[in-house]
Amino acid sequence: MSVDLRLTYIGGPTVLLQLGGLRLLSDPTFDPAGAEFRAGAYVLRKTHGPGLPAAALGRVDAVLLSHDHHFDNLDASGRAFLGHAGSVLTTGSGAERLGGRARGLAPWETVELPTPDGGTLHVTATPARHGPAHADRGPVVGFVLTRPDAPGEAVYLSGDTVWYDGVAEVGRRFPVRTAVLFMGAARVAAVGPWHLTFTADEGVEAARAFGDATIVPVHCEDWEHFTQSRPDIDAAFRAAGLGHRLRWLPRGVETDVRS
Repeated sequence: MSVDLRLTYIGGPTVLLQLGGLRLLSDPTFDPAGAEFRAGAYVLRKTHGPGLPAAALGRVDAVLLSHDHHFDNLDASGRAFLGHAGSVLTTGSGAERLGGRARGLAPWETVELPTPDGGTLHVTATPARHGPAHADRGPVVGFVLTRPDAPGEAVYLSGDTVWYDGVAEVGRRFPVRTAVLFMGAARVAAVGPWHLTFTADEGVEAARAFGDATIVPVHCEDWEHFTQSRPDIDAAFRAAGLGHRLRWLPRGVETDVRS
């Protein structure tokens, strides 16, 4: 049995995932273009607004929040939105800061969400490393979504991470068929010269690790600090002979990624 998966790309890291009758939202960012966020020695600037306003989403059963401490993953409007979701799954430290219905998950910890059809959706937190080992900007988690009635159809949401063995382990543990990868090779000069999210070449490595997966790049636009974009990702995948594995989502349009 294959899962019924529909994705709506809203912008940046924000995607509405509809799976098993549940509506799940990744890293909410709904502020308009031009918003600025100061964090210590640097400022993050938003260059593009959301493809849909928060008010247009309707019911959201759970937010899958990779981390709460960076504005490009949870901006001011996104933070306000959390109170409208059924629950928030995030890091342990993030749950402590957010309170309310936020629940912290350690890597490989699983929660079960009941689905409208009487089944369950398993949400498993996955490891993530937000930059090089010596300058990790974490803690961050990714997520794998699975249904017991479709054991060969895992959906992976990377969160902000670089390619490292913790991500490779996801492919060894789960039959990933759709991988939503946070890419763009984010760099913040005040932090250091290194990238903090997947580069295009690291996305290729992930595609090889998830050998049967459709690769859905997100979080590679809408903010100034991304150093790679769609042309770079397309070129890297074409050079690797994997261009056919990419699936770019139109902004604000519900899409069946399996069709």
